[in-house]
Amino acid sequence: MTVNESLRAIAGFFVLLSVALGYWVHPGFYLFSAFVGLNLLQSAFTGWCPMMAILRAIGVPE
Repeated sequence: MTVNESLRAIAGFFVLLSVALGYWVHPGFYLFSAFVGLNLLQSAFTGWCPMMAILRAIGVPE
């Protein structure tokens, strides 16, 4: 998997996880979904995403 594919997989997993936790544990977990969405939105405009920097640092291929 490349950095972009890994990023999409991680973002999708985080959204699904936070929605499930918000439903079954506490509604406050929905805020994590909002955080992921805002992060994706800002990366669309700035071209920089913290998770991409982490993935590159651990050696995920471009």
